[in-house]
Amino acid sequence: MKQFLRRSFTLYDPSKLKIKQNQLLIDGKWVNSVKGETFPSINPFNEKEIAKIAKASPLDVDLAVKAARKAFDDGPWPRMEANERARLMFKLADLMEKNIDELAALESLDNGKPFKDARAIDLPMAINTIRYYAGWADKIHGQVIPIMGPHFCYTREEPVGVCGLIYAWNFPITLATWKLGPCLATGCVAILKPAEQTPLSILRLGELALEAGIPAGVINILTGFGDVGQALVGHAGVDKISFTGSTDVGREILSRNGFPNIKRMTMELGGKSPNIILEDADMELAVQQAHFGIFFNQGQCCVAGSRTFVHSKIYDEFVERSVAHAKKAHLGDPFHHKTTQGPQVDKIQQDKIHDYIEKGKKEGARILTGEETYTGTGYFVHPTVFADVKDHMTIAKEEIFGPVMSILKYDTIDEVIHRSNQSHFGLGAGIVGKDHSKIFKLVKGLRAGSVWVNCYDQFQHTTPFGGFKDSGVGRELGEAGLRAYLETKTVVFLE
Repeated sequence: MKQFLRRSFTLYDPSKLKIKQNQLLIDGKWVNSVKGETFPSINPFNEKEIAKIAKASPLDVDLAVKAARKAFDDGPWPRMEANERARLMFKLADLMEKNIDELAALESLDNGKPFKDARAIDLPMAINTIRYYAGWADKIHGQVIPIMGPHFCYTREEPVGVCGLIYAWNFPITLATWKLGPCLATGCVAILKPAEQTPLSILRLGELALEAGIPAGVINILTGFGDVGQALVGHAGVDKISFTGSTDVGREILSRNGFPNIKRMTMELGGKSPNIILEDADMELAVQQAHFGIFFNQGQCCVAGSRTFVHSKIYDEFVERSVAHAKKAHLGDPFHHKTTQGPQVDKIQQDKIHDYIEKGKKEGARILTGEETYTGTGYFVHPTVFADVKDHMTIAKEEIFGPVMSILKYDTIDEVIHRSNQSHFGLGAGIVGKDHSKIFKLVKGLRAGSVWVNCYDQFQHTTPFGGFKDSGVGRELGEAGLRAYLETKTVVFLE
C-alpha cells in the first residue's frame, strides 16, 4: 500500500461534502426500512452525528433476498454476455474515479482515517479491483478433459448465485470491492452488509452502480447491525457468504447449527502477525517498515505486524529508534495536511485498546511511549510502544486492533519461527534483513497467508490474500478470488 502514498493531490474541504443517501438499496430502489427505524452514523473525530441511516431488520433481509433471487434466477445479469457485464463494471470504476475525492472524504469522515490515506490508498485499490475483475468477466471458462471410453467431456464454470457480502469497518470501500468485484464478474448477485460504523461510502457506491446501469436487484445494500448479518447467514435464499471480520464472529458463523442450506463460505478473519527483524537488517528500513506495519490505519488492520521480533544484538537500538519514530506522530483532524493519525473508529474500540494497554503494563511489559490519555474530543489513542514483551502476555497473544507495538527479543531463526507459529492466527508476516538464506528459511517456515520481505502491507488486486489457521477460509483478490464465486459443472456426452 505504501507505494500509493507518493501520489500528490489536494486535500478535501469536508464542508463541501453532502450526504446524498441514507436509505436501503433493494431491487434497484432506495427505500426506508420496513420498521422505519434509523441509527446515527458518528464522526469519530468530533463525536457528532453525520447522518441518520436506515436500520434494516430481518424483514428487510427477506425483501433483499427475494429481489436478489429474482435478479439471479430470472434476470439479465447472469445471462448477459460476459463482455457486457465487463462494460458495466468498467463504467462503475470510471464513475468511482470521477467521484474519487467525494468517496475518499466519505471514508475519512465515517471511519476517521486521514483523508490523504483514503485518497491515496483505499480508493485507488477499490477502483483497481473493480477494473481488474471486469477484465476477468469474459475470460472465465471451463476445460475439455480427455476421459476413458467413447465419451466427450467438458466443464462449465457457473456463478454460485446470491451472495451475502458482510465486511468490517477498517477499510469499508476497499473490502466491499474485494468481494463485489469477483461477485459481479462471475455473474453472481450481491447483498452487501457494511459495518454499522461505516455505511456512507458503500451507499454512495450503490448510487454509482445504478448510474452505471447495473440492473435492479444485482446489488442490494442493507445497513444495520448484527441481526442483519445473522439473518443473511441463516437465510435459505442465500447461496454464499463472504465475511470479513473478527475470528470470534467467523467461528460463530461456521459453528452455527440449523443452516437451512449448505452455503459456500469465504472468511477473512483476525491476525497477530509476526514482524521479524534480522540482525543484519538496515536499521532505518526496519524501523520504518515496523512502524508502518503496526501504526498504519490507526493500527486497525487485521494483518498488522503486531508482534515485532527483533534480534537480541540490535534490540536496544531498534527499541530506542522505534520510540522516537512513534513520538513523531501528529494526531488530529483527518482532513488536516499535518495529520498522520486519525481517531479510532468509535468509543468501543478506543476503550478496548486502552484496556489492552493497561493489561500490558500489569503483566510486566515496559511501556515507553503512549501512556498519556488524549484530552480533546475524538476517539484517539496515542501510538504506544511496549518493550520486553513476552510470548505469554495478553498483548502478544490477542488481536488489539489498535496502535500498540509489542517488541519481543529473539536469538535464533529456529526459535523465532517456532514462536511466531505458536499463535492460532496465520494471516501475515514480515521480514526485514539481507541474509537470503535466513529469509528463505523464514518464508518457508512461517505459517501465514502473506509474507512481506523488506516491506509491509503491499496489497495488489492481482495477488491472493487470506490466512492460515484461525485467520480465515479461502482467498480474496487475484485469480484465486474468483473461485469462491464459481461452481464447476462436469458434462459428459456419449459419442
